[in-house]
Amino acid sequence: MNNSHWIHLCIDMQRMFAENTPWHVPWMKEVSPQIQEISQRYPQRTVFTRFVPPKRAEDMHGMWRSYYEKWDTMTLERLGPDMVDLVPSLKALVPPARIFDKMTYSPWTTGELHRVLAGEGVQTLAISGGETDVCVLAAALGAIDLGYRVILLKDAVCSGADDTHDASLELLGDRFSVQLEISSTEDVLRQV
Repeated sequence: MNNSHWIHLCIDMQRMFAENTPWHVPWMKEVSPQIQEISQRYPQRTVFTRFVPPKRAEDMHGMWRSYYEKWDTMTLERLGPDMVDLVPSLKALVPPARIFDKMTYSPWTTGELHRVLAGEGVQTLAISGGETDVCVLAAALGAIDLGYRVILLKDAVCSGADDTHDASLELLGDRFSVQLEISSTEDVLRQV
């Protein structure tokens, strides 16, 4: 891995997924040590995404409005803005680590993240975070579409559902093997 052209893209390691909410992801605590390790070693190369819900369901359009009508307890008005924060151990790394907020599963929708990374010459993304079968999947597929080399850190991604986590890793590893590799955090840290 070229030492100057990669970043660690950490997806949605936030309080609203780590704490007791309807979107709690129990596995998050299992992958946190690996995410902490790479983030602490390379905070200047880490970009944390945050999934930011709207204040109210009616602030959204299309099916996102229906989504937040179903999950009304997860709107900012009900949840509170502090729950959108990164978990404290990762928030402490900002800066030099950066935060990129998004309102959809994919961090690529607005084009801003790609514009910033392309402007910095980034070619490779080491992806961690959650959930493997939702936001991590969207981030990985979007990165592939944009031409990035993607390394999915298999011991640093998590989901609330074992079956779809496993299926997502299998899908990404099999169908996208030319553009995406699955690796351990330790192996990636040895390469940089």
